[in-house]
Amino acid sequence: MARPRLLPDNFTLCLIAAMVLASLLPVQGQAAVVFGWITNLAIGLLFFMHGAKLSRDAIWAGAMHWRLHLLVFSCTFILFPLLGLALKPLLAPLMGHELYLGMLFLCALPATVQSAIAFTSLARGNVAAAVCSAATSSLLGIFITPFLVVLLLGAEGGSGDTLGAIGQITVQLLLPFVAGQVARRWIGSWVEQNKSWLKNVDQGSILLVVFGAFSASVVEGLWQTIPLTQLGGLLIACCILLALVLVLVEQLARRLGFNTEDRITILFAGSKKSLATGVPMAQVLFAGGSMGAMILPLMVFHQIQLMVCAVLAERYARRPEVPEGSSTPAS
Repeated sequence: MARPRLLPDNFTLCLIAAMVLASLLPVQGQAAVVFGWITNLAIGLLFFMHGAKLSRDAIWAGAMHWRLHLLVFSCTFILFPLLGLALKPLLAPLMGHELYLGMLFLCALPATVQSAIAFTSLARGNVAAAVCSAATSSLLGIFITPFLVVLLLGAEGGSGDTLGAIGQITVQLLLPFVAGQVARRWIGSWVEQNKSWLKNVDQGSILLVVFGAFSASVVEGLWQTIPLTQLGGLLIACCILLALVLVLVEQLARRLGFNTEDRITILFAGSKKSLATGVPMAQVLFAGGSMGAMILPLMVFHQIQLMVCAVLAERYARRPEVPEGSSTPAS
C-alpha cells in the first residue's frame, strides 16, 4: 500500500515518539546522569562520522563562488537573527516567552548540510556550491552560534560565558569532526560504502538528545508551563518565519543578478536550519530543564522546512532543460 502523502517521514515519527515516551516515562535521577554520558558519546560519534564522510574535495568544490557563499552566510547568520528580533512583538505573544527564546536559538543556528544539498540536486541547482556553502556554514556555526546566542538571548536564555561555550562545543563537536577528517584516510572508503547505514548514527544521536532533553523538561514541568494554545502559536510562528525568509532570500538572489541554478542553491542553503547541529549545540549551551523548550521550535521548523522545500524543489525540477551553452532562463 502506498504511503499517504501527508504522513510525516519515519524520522519525524520517531521524534514524536521520543517526545511522547519522555513525557510518559522521563529518565531522571542517577539514570539521567548515565543517559547524559551516553548521549555525549553518541554526539561525539555523530560529528566524527560527519568528518569522515565529508571529502576535502567536496568542501573546496565551488569555494571560489564567493558572492554566493557570502549571501548564504548573511542569510543564515544575519537575516535570520534580525527577523527573529524584529518579529518579537508578533511571535512572543503567539508562543510565549520560553518558546520565543527557542525561536531565537533557532535563528542563530547554521544551515543544514544533507537536506540543502539534496534539495539543490533535486531542483537542478549548483550542487558544488551547495556542498561548499552548507559544509562551511556548519563549521562556522560552531564558533558563530554561541556568540549569536549570547547576543540574542542574553543572560536570560543562553550561557553568559561565550568563550566557555565555544570551548565546550570545540571539545564535543569540532574535535570529533577533525578526528573524522584525519581518520578518513583509512576509513573513507568504508564510510562511502555504508552511507545509508551510517544515517542511523545521525538519527539515533538526535533521538537520544531529544529524549533526554524532554525528559529533563518534563521533570521540570514543561507541559504545565506550555499550553496547547502556545504550541499552536509556535506552528503559526514557524510558518511565518519560513515564508518571510524564503521570499527575502529569493528576492535578494534575484536582485543581485544570480542565475537560476545559483538562486536555487541560495534559496535552499540560506533558508534552512540544522536539526543535526542544533540539538547537540543546545545540549552544550543550555541547562537540562530549559532545553526542551529551546529545541521544540527547531523540531517544528525542521519538519515545516522539509515539507515546503520538497514542494519547491519539485517545482524547480519541472522547469525546461536548457541546452549547454545557452543562457539560463530567468525563472
